[in-house]
Amino acid sequence: MLRYTKIKDVRPGMENLNLIVKVVHVGEARIISTKFGEAKTALALIEDETGRLNLKLWRSQVDLVKPGDIIKIENGFAVAFRGATEINVGSRGRITVIKRQM
Repeated sequence: MLRYTKIKDVRPGMENLNLIVKVVHVGEARIISTKFGEAKTALALIEDETGRLNLKLWRSQVDLVKPGDIIKIENGFAVAFRGATEINVGSRGRITVIKRQM
């Protein structure tokens, strides 16, 4: 059984994060150059009853989530980026839309 973390408890360096959150906003997608080639990325603002954090979306994740969606993040990790904590979901993790806002 997965153990879920609340946003207020997320700190940079944490791994194996599982969260259930609401997507508040999805920023504009952009193309960046990485060591693996070009990639589409966007920043989403997520929340639960304890707070808000940024979620970095990569490639197909960008088109997966919409504002108002309730999503489950499995095996994410937290990093510090430009002075703020953000969550990333890499190749070992998964984002699942649990409930889509109509």
